[in-house]
Order: sequence, then structure tokens, then C-alpha cells
Amino acid sequence: MLHGPLMPRLITFALPLMMSSVLQLLFNAVDVIVVGNFTGSEALAAVGSTTALINIYINLFVGMSMGVNVLAARKYAAGAYDEMSRAVHTGITFALICGVVMIFVGLFLSRPSLALMGTPDNVIDQSVLYMRIYFAGMPFFMLYNYGAAVLRAVGDTRRPLIYLTTAGVVNALLNLFLVIVMHMGVAGVAIATVISQGISCVLVLRCLMTTDGPYRLNIRKLQLDRHSIRSICKIGIPTGVQGVVISFSNALLQSSVNSFGSVAMAGYTAANNILGFLYMAVNSITQASMSFTSQNLGAGKLKRIDRLLVDCMILEFITAFTLGGLAFVFGRQLLGIYTSEAEVVKAGLEIASITYVPYFLCGFMDMFPGIMRGLGYAFVPMILSMIGTVGVRILWIFLYFPSHRSLHELFLSYPISWGATFLMQIICFYLVRKSIWKKYQRYAA
Repeated sequence: MLHGPLMPRLITFALPLMMSSVLQLLFNAVDVIVVGNFTGSEALAAVGSTTALINIYINLFVGMSMGVNVLAARKYAAGAYDEMSRAVHTGITFALICGVVMIFVGLFLSRPSLALMGTPDNVIDQSVLYMRIYFAGMPFFMLYNYGAAVLRAVGDTRRPLIYLTTAGVVNALLNLFLVIVMHMGVAGVAIATVISQGISCVLVLRCLMTTDGPYRLNIRKLQLDRHSIRSICKIGIPTGVQGVVISFSNALLQSSVNSFGSVAMAGYTAANNILGFLYMAVNSITQASMSFTSQNLGAGKLKRIDRLLVDCMILEFITAFTLGGLAFVFGRQLLGIYTSEAEVVKAGLEIASITYVPYFLCGFMDMFPGIMRGLGYAFVPMILSMIGTVGVRILWIFLYFPSHRSLHELFLSYPISWGATFLMQIICFYLVRKSIWKKYQRYAA
């Protein structure tokens, strides 16, 4: 991360991360594909109606893993290995605690939360069942994400890819067996997801426990170090809150979709699942930018961060525009993978027509906060994301949508909110960069 041409190193780092993220999303995609084809549109709607709600509950804790990544990368580049070790053990301990807490959140809050979102009566029981089983695997999910964040901090994106490939194959096979052979419906796909997450968790923890590097995990050293927690929270809490609030705006959109009935819900589930793959592709570049920025800041290489910004923007645009364009052109065929019902596909195409091609705006919107988090600034980008993304969508839903009721008009709020947030983040980055560069110049003098 610290030497040589940036673009090939970015690609080498981001590509396995991208594939890992896509595989993680396949956990949910296989769920959706199997229930959509072998159980019906109501089961498809049941699984899809939980996505935004699950993200509301878990994004705060997933955001904290970004704090672990930034802190570990910075200490690793600076050669502060004792401090890095404390950060690793604190992060894993925190992940375990969060995972256990989320089991109880899923158990007690699933039904009231789904009811609050207006989930139809013919869907809600299956949605509750899926969520409760899914949340039983939260300790596995959290431990994997925090462990993978540590590996990414030291430049290793290859082994998480191997672990998720293994878990993904198990997930797909279990889905087919539990749904087609055992006829377990949404419960079957949820159980398959939990088992596959357990496998990826065990593999990443085993990697950390057997490495010879300064990030070696020793169960006896698990702790909540005060200084590490403070540094992790500085980056992680704003990142997590940003994810929670954006997920809340998506939940409002889900409620609006619910008002069209289970067919529209199923179409949204399929279209949104494809949109998730686009997000994972561009988000891998955002995470790469954060890790590269953290290490180069730790090593005092500020000019390299400027070049990193340019290369990341080029990579974001090429990736998002290419994949978004292909998803739009082949939208009918892709949606047909999830369901054979023509009305469901039609609803999905209505959403795809306005969200897939301009998705590069979402990539730009997320990349600037990623780099700023790598620089140690997370609070202001969080506020801007909340204003630009959430604020625009809330205004859109309550002021514009009621008199323009269609899925196309509802999801027009996506590209508009992406563009507005991107413009605000550019201004914020310029001011943050100016402040940091002045600080380093005074230090050098």
C-alpha cells in the first residue's frame, strides 16, 4: 500500500475484496432465488421485506468494524505492533458482545418492527421466522466481519475470499436441500445462512489465531482496552450511525413499496438484490481507499493519498457504470433468475430502470467518506450523508411520492439523493484535506 504504482495495487487489493463481498451477498441472494422459484412470491416477499430492517439493526456494529480496520492499518504502517495487538483483541471482544446482544434483538423486536413497517398479513409470519433464525447467527456474522477487517488492514484480502467461497458453496447446497428436499421454506434458507456464516467465522478466527504476525489472536488476551475502544469508536460510531440512518430511509422506502402489495414487494426484493451486488462492487473500492489512506497517513505519505483519490474515482466509475449498464440491459433476464412470475419481473424492471445505470453516483458518494474515515474524520461525512441521502428521501416520500404513486417515481429518489450527497462530500473533503495538510506541514517544519 505504501510503495509503487497505485492503480495495480488498488485492483489487486480490491478485486478479492469485491469477490468476497459479492459472495457474502450471495448468502442472501441464494435465499431469495431458492424461495422465489420453489416456494412462491409470498416467501420471496417475506425474505425481502426483512433486508432493510436487518440492516438498521446491524449496521451500527458493522460500522464499528471499519474503526477496527482504520486503527489496525494505521498502527501496522507505523510499526506500533503492541498497540495493533490491543486493537485486534478489543475488536474481536466487541464483536462477540455485539453478536450476542443481536440474538435478543432479533428474538424480541422482529415482529413489532415488521408490523411497524406495514408488512402485509400474508407475509409477516414468514418474515418474523426468517429474522429470528437469521439473528441467531449474529455472533458468527460479527466475528467474521471484524476478523476480516483486521486482515484487510494488513493488506490481506485473499484469505477472506477463500473462506467466503467455502461458506458460500455450503450455503447454496444447504439451501437446495432444506427447501427443495426438506420443504422447510424460509426457515430452511435462514438455517443455511446461519450455518454458512458459522463456517466463515471459524475459518477467519483460525487464521488470526495461527498467524505469526503482530495481529495474532490469543483468546486469553481478549479485552476491551480503553484507548483502543476510544479510537475505534471515533471512526466506527459515525460510520455505523450513517449506515443505520441510511438503512432507516431504505426502510421507509420498503414501507412505501409494501403499500403496493406482495407482488411489488417481491419485485423490489429481486431488483434490490441485484442492486446489492452493484453496491458490493463499488464498496470494495471504498474499503480499499480507506485501508490505503490509513496506512499512507500512518507513514506520512500525503501526496500518495492525493493520487489515491484520483485512481479510486476512475476505478469507481468504470466498475459502477459498466456493471450498472449491464444489469440494466439484461435486467429482464437477471430478474428472471429470482422468479418466473411476469408481474413480479415487471415491478422489478420499473425499479431497475431508474437505479442501475446512475449507480456510479452512489460509488462517488461513498468513496469520499471512506477516504475521510481513513484520515480520521468520520463525524462530518456522517452528518452530510444523513442530510443528503436520508433527508432527500424522506422529503421525497412524504412530499412528492403521494401525488406520483409509482415504483419508478418512488425510486427516482435514489439517484437524486446520491448526486446531492456527492456534491456535499466533495466540499467536505476539500476542507478536511486542507486542514490535515497544514497540520503535517507545521509538524515537518
